Amino acid sequence: LLGSFNNRTTVPALLNSTSNQLYLHFQSDISVAAAGFHLEYKTVGLAACQEPALPSNGIKIGDRYMVNDVLSFQCEPGYTLQGRSHISCMPGTVRRWNYPSPLCIATCGGTLSSMGGVILSPGFPGAYPNNLDCTWKIELPIGYGAHIQFLNFSTEANHDYLEIQNGPHHTSPMIGQFSGSDPPSALLSTTHETLIHFYSDHSQNRQGFKLAYQAYELQNCPDPPPFQNGYMINSDYSVGQSISFECYPGYILIGYPVLTCQHGINRNWNYPFPRCDAPCGYNVTSQNGTIYSPGFPDEYPILKDCIWLITVPPGHGVYINFTLLQTEAVNDYIAVWDGPDQNSPQLGVFSGNTALETAYSSTNQVLLKFHSDFSNGGFFVLNFHGQCILTLSIKAEDSIWFSW
Repeated sequence: LLGSFNNRTTVPALLNSTSNQLYLHFQSDISVAAAGFHLEYKTVGLAACQEPALPSNGIKIGDRYMVNDVLSFQCEPGYTLQGRSHISCMPGTVRRWNYPSPLCIATCGGTLSSMGGVILSPGFPGAYPNNLDCTWKIELPIGYGAHIQFLNFSTEANHDYLEIQNGPHHTSPMIGQFSGSDPPSALLSTTHETLIHFYSDHSQNRQGFKLAYQAYELQNCPDPPPFQNGYMINSDYSVGQSISFECYPGYILIGYPVLTCQHGINRNWNYPFPRCDAPCGYNVTSQNGTIYSPGFPDEYPILKDCIWLITVPPGHGVYINFTLLQTEAVNDYIAVWDGPDQNSPQLGVFSGNTALETAYSSTNQVLLKFHSDFSNGGFFVLNFHGQCILTLSIKAEDSIWFSW
């Protein structure tokens, strides 16, 4: 507001606007008319804001400095802008910017998550300060590593060091430690996180370093071989991904159930691939299941003595039926006991090529023993089911008991 004038007989002082537009508002009420006013205006040039200082290592966008004009600033790669990125020329009797020009500085450390960038020692291209301890972390998406190139490098030899580590921690594997005036060769990190650490002592500073990094895609781990007698979960074999392995009923997993595609120059899984085997005996606690001869579907080995102990919940018995039975008659056999050991009552001995053999236990534990001699092979597959044992008692003058 330049002024508000009423009930005057004297002419107001000369007014100067500070923009290219002027708004006048005249209002009268219902009584007492007067001569009114007569004013004249003319165009005069407005003063501009002074050209702002261009920050070192910065870029100014815009070339108009009149009232309400806006300038923006950006820093060259590797520098961080401190201050306002946008300033505007303010109206007023004294023309000025609403904020001072910003600065572009090379910071001591930070986190970089873009797919490419520049890292500078503090003060670059001038000398770095004494007693620095700066850490930068490059964080890329999983599946990418950093390709690092040195554009400038000069530190006090054997005293001021730049370290690059293959991972996010100071304990991660070291890619290299560099000092002196020879720029290191280009190098590759093989993880999506890379740590860069620079420290200087109390004397003899140099220009420091300027390095550029660019993300590159890491190769996938090799495809797993066919997984027999089981199945895999997940089909993404890229870096950092995991796959799980599970066996079909009657088989047990030999090896690690979960494998992860490792970071590293040579892309590989962190453990060997597991397998699903039909074992030579083990303790079975599931209520229903399948037992195969060792090595099934291949023929079982010679000279084997395998023992399975099936235990179902109390109050249940075990029903066993063979869906496949092909063994050397008499010499290779399966013995079944109605209890946890070979002193229990025997339910039967099964051998030869008889199919659909069955057995019932009267307790919640069954012991199975498979024996093979020094010759010939074969197969067997048996299924078992835990079934409730019913015990019924009728009390009369003479008690009668029934059990199944």
